[in-house]
Formats: sequence, C-alpha cells, structure tokens
Amino acid sequence: MRDIIHLNEGWKFVKQDVGLPEIYPIDWSDVDLPHTWNAVDGHDGNGSYDRGSYWYAKRFATPAQPLAGGRVYVEILAAGQQASVYVNGEKAAYHEGGYSIFRADITDLCKDDEENLLVVNCSNEYKDSVYPQSADFTFYGGLYRGVNIISVPNTHFDLDYYGGCGLTVTPAPDGQGGAVFDLKAYVTNPDENFTVLYSVCDRDGREVASAVRPADDSAVKLYVGNVNLWGIDDPYLYTVTAVLQRRNEAYDEVSVRAGVRTFACTPTEGFVLNGVQTPLRGVSRHQDQLYKGNALSREDHYLDAALIKELGANTIRLAHYQHSQDFYDACDELGFIIWAEIPFISVFNKDPAAHENCISQMKELITQNYNHPSICFWGISNEILIGGISQKLVDNHKELNELCHKMDPTRLTTIAHVSMTPIDSPMHEITDVISYNHYFGWYGGKMEDNGPWLDHFHEEHPDLCLGMSEYGCEGVITNHGPNPACKDYSEEYQALYHEHMAEVFDERPWLWSTHVWNMFDFGCAARNEGGVAGRNNKGLMTMDRKTKKDAYYIYQAYWTTKPMVHICGRRYAQRAGETTQVRVYSNQPSVSLYLNGKCLETKTEKKVFVFTVALEEGQNILLAKAGDVMDSITLEKVEKEPEIYVLPEVNERAEGVANWFQSIGDMDLKAPMEFPEGKWNVRCTMEEMASCPEALEIVSKAVKLATNFTIKPGEGMWDMMKTMAPESLVSMASGMIPEGFLESLNAKLIQINKE
Repeated sequence: MRDIIHLNEGWKFVKQDVGLPEIYPIDWSDVDLPHTWNAVDGHDGNGSYDRGSYWYAKRFATPAQPLAGGRVYVEILAAGQQASVYVNGEKAAYHEGGYSIFRADITDLCKDDEENLLVVNCSNEYKDSVYPQSADFTFYGGLYRGVNIISVPNTHFDLDYYGGCGLTVTPAPDGQGGAVFDLKAYVTNPDENFTVLYSVCDRDGREVASAVRPADDSAVKLYVGNVNLWGIDDPYLYTVTAVLQRRNEAYDEVSVRAGVRTFACTPTEGFVLNGVQTPLRGVSRHQDQLYKGNALSREDHYLDAALIKELGANTIRLAHYQHSQDFYDACDELGFIIWAEIPFISVFNKDPAAHENCISQMKELITQNYNHPSICFWGISNEILIGGISQKLVDNHKELNELCHKMDPTRLTTIAHVSMTPIDSPMHEITDVISYNHYFGWYGGKMEDNGPWLDHFHEEHPDLCLGMSEYGCEGVITNHGPNPACKDYSEEYQALYHEHMAEVFDERPWLWSTHVWNMFDFGCAARNEGGVAGRNNKGLMTMDRKTKKDAYYIYQAYWTTKPMVHICGRRYAQRAGETTQVRVYSNQPSVSLYLNGKCLETKTEKKVFVFTVALEEGQNILLAKAGDVMDSITLEKVEKEPEIYVLPEVNERAEGVANWFQSIGDMDLKAPMEFPEGKWNVRCTMEEMASCPEALEIVSKAVKLATNFTIKPGEGMWDMMKTMAPESLVSMASGMIPEGFLESLNAKLIQINKE
C-alpha cells in the first residue's frame, strides 16, 4: 500500500541564489512549510516585493519498500512560480506555473538505507513563457503549500499525469431517483493478476454500490438508488474508493468524494441547479492573508470558506489561478458553486511557449480538480483584452475552450471580460457563458450605469448567458464622512455602492452569476491608494480577516434568511453637526431605532433603513431592533471630526485637477480633438510615449489625477497598462473628472514632436 510522508517541518532556506548545494546546508535559515519569502513585503506598502530565485533543502530517509520494484515520488503541492527539484545533486523535475501540484519519480535518485538530500529552487522572477505575466496582485514565491514523499508499489494508481490522483468520478442522476457513477481508474504497470475494486459509500459510511474490473480495463458504471443530491443547502457527499488488488492482497488505494447534481445556464433563467433556478450571488477570493502571504494552513482555508458562508454567498470565483485542494474540499463540504480558472490574465504573450504554458496549467487545473462537485465552471482567461485583440488571441482562446470540453464535457466554460470589451466582440462566441468585470461608479461612470448597461447587453444578445465576474470599490475602515463620494475611499461610499449593486442584481435573476471583487483585501505590492499601500482594499473584509466592513452586511441582508440587523458607521464614531444619518441593514421587514433608550422611529423598508438622528452631547448609544435580533453602537457628538477620517489625497486630487485646467489657459475644452501627424496624442500607447520623457511626464500626471494610479516604466502595473492609450485609461475615470480633461491632455501632447 502507498505511504505518504509529509515533509513540512525542518527545512533549510536561503534568500540568495547560491546555486545547488553539494551537502546539507547547515548555515541556511530554519523554516517550516508552508513558506513564502514574500509574507511581509508582498503587501507591506513599500512599493515592491522580492522577486528572486531562492533555495530550500531538506533531508529525508528513503521509504521502506516491502515489495520489490516499488517507486518513490516527490510531490510538490505548489511552488511559486517556477521550480527545479533535485535529489542527491541530480535534477528530478522542472515545473512552470506557481499554483498546481506536480510530482517526480525519484526512485533511482534515492540512496538505499541512507538519508537523501532534497533541494528545491523556487523562483518568482518574471519569465516570458509563464503566466501570469503581469497582474494586479502579488506573485508570492516559495513552497507555500507543502511537500510530500509518496511510496507506492511498482503497480499503482497513476501519479504521473498532470498531478491527478488516478481516479475520475462522474455521477449523473437517472431521472428515476437514482444515479449512475461513471468511474475510471488509471493504473501504472498493470498485468492480468491485478483488479480494481470500486465502492461507493454514503455520508454515514455505508456501502451503497460496488464492482470489480480488470486493472487494464478499469472503467465501470455503478448504480446508486434513492440518491441524495448535492446542493447548496445540503451538500451531500459520497465517498468513492478504488482498491488495486493482486489476488488476496491490496496494493494501492485512492478515495475521492463526489456529489450528484445537475446544472445548466440559460439566458432567461440564469443558473439552474438540480432543476431549480438558482441565481449565483457571491464573491471572488484571493488566497493570501496578512503577513502570511499565500502560505496558508488548512485551517486558514476553512476559515475563509466559513466567513463566505456566513455572508450568505452561494458562489465563489477563485481568482486568478488554481487554489489549494483544502479550499476546494471546503467548498465541496459547504455547498458553494465554484468558478475555477488559470492565470491567463491581463497581458497576452504571442510566444508559442506562453500558450503552451496556458495549456499545461489548464490540464493541471482540470485533472487535479475533476472530482470536486463544487466546481461547475472552468475559466479560460481574465481581462485579456487590456492589450487589444488579435486573431492569434482569439484562436488561442478557442483552443483552450476546446481543450476544456475534451477533458471535461460535463462542465461549462466561462471568461471574464475587461469592461472595455465591445458588446459585439468575437470573444463572446467562444465560451459557454460569459461575464464582465465592470467598475461603473469607481473606475468610470456612475454606479447607476450598471443596470442599464446589463439590460442593454441582454437586449442585444438575448442568446448569451451574461454574468458580472467583478465589481467593487475600495473601502478603508478609517476613512469616513457625512457626504460619501466616489474615490474618497470611505467605508460609507463602499457601503452605498454595494447597496445599489445588491439591488441591481436582485432585480435581474437572469444574470447567471455575480461575484464581488473581493471578499478580502489582498496583496498588490504596486498599489498605493486610499491610505493603505501595498494592497487592493476592495474587500468586504480586511486582509487579516478581523473586520467585516459595513458592505459585508448588505449582502448578508440580501442573501441570508437567518434574522439579522446591522447598524452601519460604528467606525465613524465621532460626528459633528446638528443631525447625522444612520443606516441600518436587515433582512427583516421593519426596524426600530433607539437613541439612549428612547425609540426614535420604526421604519418598514427593503434591506436598507435610513434614519436621521440628532445626537445628544457626549456619547450616544444607538440600538436597532428587528424582531428578535438587535445591534448597538456608540457615537460621540463632537465639534469637529478627526482629520484622519478624510484622506489628504482626496482634496489634493481635486486641487490637482483644478490646477491642471488653470495651466491650459484659454483653450476651448469642447473643441474636437486633433491628431496632427508627427505629434504625440492621447491615442498613442503608454509604451510608445515612454520613448519621450516630456510626453510621458505629462501623461503620467494626467493618469494619476484621473485614476490615482502611478505609472512608471518597469514599476508597479506598468506591464499591465503599457499597451493602453491615455484615451482609454482616462476614460476609466469618466465619471470623476471634469468635461474637457481628455481634450486638454491631447492639447498638451500635440505640442510635442514624436522625433
């Protein structure tokens, strides 16, 4: 039988590219796995993070081999982003892609009855052929999910094919109350003496079906009567086991959990689970936590899943790469519908080697996660049209889509389009369903634009299943004010934005899915906005998982049935003025608000209850009652609110835009834009203008004023944005800058010669 040895304790690590050591390096630092060298600098706000090529070392004993011809494998659960594996000085494996399992047969490299030296070189340096190329998150380096040694007999369930477990389970209801389990085992080195014993056990461990097949022809169908369906509210899991037997002896064994469900998407009904219309409403999730980076424990993953379940979400988009098996397991157990994807994101590389990396990562994603019932969608790319479209890009997407259907005809494919993707783009005809990343009300336009845009697309393409794969805005829990506005980074504006979005989606059940960007704040070392550098602060919760922002509770009010009530603004604790607005979220029909023990008012509304309150001098206790549930906060009436509530950059940005216009002079800002030959203009790309310091300086200032992004060649998100023109970048902020801003920028640029 196989033996799995966890090699997670007692590693040596050196944060230098010292090369392959000849002996065990006792002078390196001591670390345990999971480990990343970017646990702090990946999001600490210093503007960059260490992208290097560093070394791990571990001693291990050769596992005992009771049977002749046994094999030994090393299993790396993930290594960011490229890794080379050595055993006793010999190279055992090289792997590209930072998020998936890979293995190597190291039998012939191990020493009998002696300790062996395992060395892994990890690199999160940029590599032209490896995705992600550039994206709005930190690419953490290291052995951040653990390492195993697996000992198996010479004949065993396959360990060599793209990190899979050697067993696939495809259950399907028969429409008569039962289900057929289509099982397929993959056995290495079988002969006529080997058979595979299959069994299906229910939730309580009782066997409900079994069969035996030859190991060289091991596909089989098992029938389970009176089957329990896997669903969101009751995620019933069966355990399927395959035992490889040689006469009276068990040689190897693998088990997976499986769920029986049907699902589909239609343009009019959206998502349908087990025959019931079930609009998918949920969140996206990145895998990192504060000062842990992506080196998470199983308990960390399960905590994230529990917090999302408490929110009331029924779907999670796992962005933008393969996540840990621990998290997929948690999703199976808790009943989430999962969108799983590869890191084909933002920047399209025409190099054939980069496309092969996409194919490899997709094969790993599907092979390693085929048996998870929570996964219903394979995502093939995210915002890939940032750099424009080409026939090669379209063809590569078609190939990826066909690969998904060939490897897994049971699931649907999807894609996340960047907001600027045209409504009539040829990209809409590739995947089974589509989604858009829209930030109207944050990066451009107004939040009120979302509903009309969705309705217009639906009218133009009544045959397409449409979803919203990303939407959101930044909310920093120290930023507050009585008049929340876009780009003030306040918790209040974030809450108002999500109030609106929750209502928009509630009114459109035909949207097959919507995913908040993001469930948790996450690391993006290049960012510096909102007073919290190094992170994307669009999360409904803080990166340390300690604080639920007010926006969290509007979704709980919409998505949960357990009675709840929440008073917003508890961190906006000191307030000036004769009156103040108090917002309350609840899934109950009416809410009563009390001030210092006296009932002020009872309101009957849908989810959002707004009260105008005249605070008394000093501290005030506010209590909200909704049926049997209640919530209270304490507010203080003050003469002047703390300066920390308002970011200096909010006022500075407004003044900067005003100063920009003052420098234009008497120009007619409504005049048509001109594009004289040989001059720079707003339709030239950032990369093109990098050759002219004067033009780049003007454009960088304009982009900073319009979007609050700092654009510098080779820094931050330059690789992601360099192919964009100022016209499209500034248009992202169209609802937040005065009319004529783009025209004034163009007027400055056309004064500069290209030569």
